[in-house]
Amino acid sequence: MKNMRRIDRQLDDAEALKIMAKAEYGVLSLVDTDGSPYAIPVSPAIAGSTIYIHSAMVGTKLDIIANNNKVSLTCVGYTCLQPSKFTTEYESAIAYGTAELVTDEEEKRLALMAISKKYAPTFPHEATKHIEKHVTQTAVIRITISQATAKANLPIQG
Repeated sequence: MKNMRRIDRQLDDAEALKIMAKAEYGVLSLVDTDGSPYAIPVSPAIAGSTIYIHSAMVGTKLDIIANNNKVSLTCVGYTCLQPSKFTTEYESAIAYGTAELVTDEEEKRLALMAISKKYAPTFPHEATKHIEKHVTQTAVIRITISQATAKANLPIQG
C-alpha cells in the first residue's frame, strides 16, 4: 500500500471505521476477470471490524467477487464546500480487504439487523419482521478488512 501524500491529514484506523459507520453510502470497487474496473454504490454497515453490505441474490457484483474477492470500499463522511477558500472541508475513508458471501443464516440475520439499525433505527420491530420475510431472498456480503485509511480536512475546533 502506498503512503498517503497528505500525511498531515491522515487519521487512524479507528477514525476510518467511524467515518464508514456513519457514511450514508460507499462505493465498492472490484476488478472483473478481464481486468475491467467495476464500482457500485452500496449501503455499508459496520459490526465490530467487519463491513456488511446486502445485495440481490444474483448480479455482476457477486459474479466478480466469486472470481476475485479483493475489494476496496470508499466512504465519504462530512463535507462542506469552502468556495471563498478554494477548498473543501471533508472526511473520507477507504477499506481494503476481501469479500465473501455469507452463507450462515444467523450471521445473515445479524448483518441485516446491523444494516437496519443504521438505516432504519426507529423501526427495530418492523426490521426484524422484514428480515425474517426476506432473509432467504437477500444476499449478504462480508468484507474482512486488511487495511483501512482515512483523512480529513476539518475546521479547527476552538
